[in-house]
Amino acid sequence: MAGLADPIKNIIKKYHLYVLKDVAFFVLITVLIHVIWRIWVRQFDYAPVHDFMYSIMGAMATEVYRESVWVISGMYDIVRVDETMHIYFANRSIIYINTGCSGLKQMIQFSLLMLLFPGPGKHKIWFIPLGILMMHLTNIFRVVGLSVVMVNWPQYWDFSHDYLFRPFFYVVIFGLWVYWVEKIRKNKE
Repeated sequence: MAGLADPIKNIIKKYHLYVLKDVAFFVLITVLIHVIWRIWVRQFDYAPVHDFMYSIMGAMATEVYRESVWVISGMYDIVRVDETMHIYFANRSIIYINTGCSGLKQMIQFSLLMLLFPGPGKHKIWFIPLGILMMHLTNIFRVVGLSVVMVNWPQYWDFSHDYLFRPFFYVVIFGLWVYWVEKIRKNKE
């Protein structure tokens, strides 16, 4: 096995492909966390911490709902908001914030990525909470953006929800990771 690793290391060194090694590690960690999360949710329903997970996701989704309503109300007339976490717009569009909208998966995914990725531990102490805050703000941006779509172009809801705003989380995670690699880890090595 060492015989195969040496030529790969030499190619990486010769062509300065260290960045690709980091990107491959990023992709591997991100995909593994995503797959493990999906299996945990779909096959095990968050066992053995089912009640805790739904409780925390419910609380987080409520906060996302509350903060998103505050931002959206400065942009559009909201006909009604209620304890069922629906937002009713004047054009009869409705958005519902459920526990899947909490952003918890992305926060955990970012945190695990940073814990597993090499770098100075003392900087991870502040960078991980900063990333979690960025995930929360990204989630509010996502809900507000989806509200704009529902008010102006409701026919594009599905596309916007599934292919525009959901992947945006990963763009933010990737951007935070690039900052970590280029500004924090690189400067400390």
